[in-house]
Amino acid sequence: MDFDKMSLKELRDLRTKLDRAISSYEDRRRREAIQAAEEAARAHGFNLSELTGAAPRKGGTVAPKYAHPENPTLTWTGRGRKPRWVQENLDAGKSLEDLLI
Repeated sequence: MDFDKMSLKELRDLRTKLDRAISSYEDRRRREAIQAAEEAARAHGFNLSELTGAAPRKGGTVAPKYAHPENPTLTWTGRGRKPRWVQENLDAGKSLEDLLI
């Protein structure tokens, strides 16, 4: 490639593509390394989290704790930002206990 003949836009596009390729390469190598480590641990009768002391990742969802009094399909787990309907009910004088499921 002759960089001297490329426009600024072409050079920036090339840099963006190169950055993406580097990131993709690093991610792929990281996944390969983790997979190899997991296979080696399994070959010795362990799982990787037992050897590293890391807790296995828990997935899943949290059950809703609050529901809209007039529309029970609107729910909230009590985590994160309060939905608008919760704040509106609180402003109207209700408490969170009134919204419990």
